[in-house]
Amino acid sequence: MVAVKVLSNNLAVVAAIVTVLLWSSSFVVIRFVGETLSPGAMAFTRLAAGAVVLVVIALRYRRPVPRGRALGLVIGYGLLWFAAYTVLLNWAEQHLDAGTAALLVNFAPILVAVFAGFFMGEGFPKPLVIGILIAFAGVLLIALGGSGGSHNDELGIILGLITAVLYAAGVLMQKVALRTVDAVTATWVGCLAGLLATVPFAPQAIDELADASAGAITGVIFLGVGPTAIAFLTWAYALTRTDAGKMAATTLAVPAIAIGLSWLFLGEVPTPLGLVGGAMALTGVAISRRRSRTTADVPEPVATS
Repeated sequence: MVAVKVLSNNLAVVAAIVTVLLWSSSFVVIRFVGETLSPGAMAFTRLAAGAVVLVVIALRYRRPVPRGRALGLVIGYGLLWFAAYTVLLNWAEQHLDAGTAALLVNFAPILVAVFAGFFMGEGFPKPLVIGILIAFAGVLLIALGGSGGSHNDELGIILGLITAVLYAAGVLMQKVALRTVDAVTATWVGCLAGLLATVPFAPQAIDELADASAGAITGVIFLGVGPTAIAFLTWAYALTRTDAGKMAATTLAVPAIAIGLSWLFLGEVPTPLGLVGGAMALTGVAISRRRSRTTADVPEPVATS
């Protein structure tokens, strides 16, 4: 039993790392694809690509579709996170550089940790609190230092903060749903709910894709397969095996990685403060993943499947 639990915890860590890397890359790809596709069209195409992959995986596992309250929670988080969040983030990145967008979105882990601690009985373990404080201080340093962008405006900042709220609400709804719904089912049903909500953008997507470059089409398909299908599956898998607050704290590494990728691929050069802040964010995430002595032997909840 101990060996199985250790393996499960290790796999959860690997799943979290995969999620962070793919979500970090999405901020850069969205900026690139956003030069060709409008926010709604990009969201619909991304979710359509992701849904194809997820439905194929769902057919392989053949798990029952949730009902009642569980189905409502899955649909709810699908509408908030897959649909509304995706459209607004695409829109925000037309007014923000990739690094700043990642910073604003990742205020969400702070909201998740606080609400999960108060309302989901997760409490505030010392490593989590210390890790969040260090990582958040790093995020503030990155914000003060900037990330090399020159076109940020107030609308982009407002949209970025709204996406953070949607992200936090989606995580909390998903965490509750995963108590009774397996990760694969929660992800594909949530993605389909988001896809259906973005169907009104389908005609626009068809028109814009007809004139899009091969690079833009490849980019939006990557967004569907990688940051959507794969990353949400690995996220859900890890979330069923750890606390919502701890998982959300892990994503505080996303801004640091996104800034590095935007520097490499978009030429958005970070400032010295940004580099120091990124290092602090990564350090804080590492600390938040540690388990306190008082809870080291207490098994973490695992959702039934």
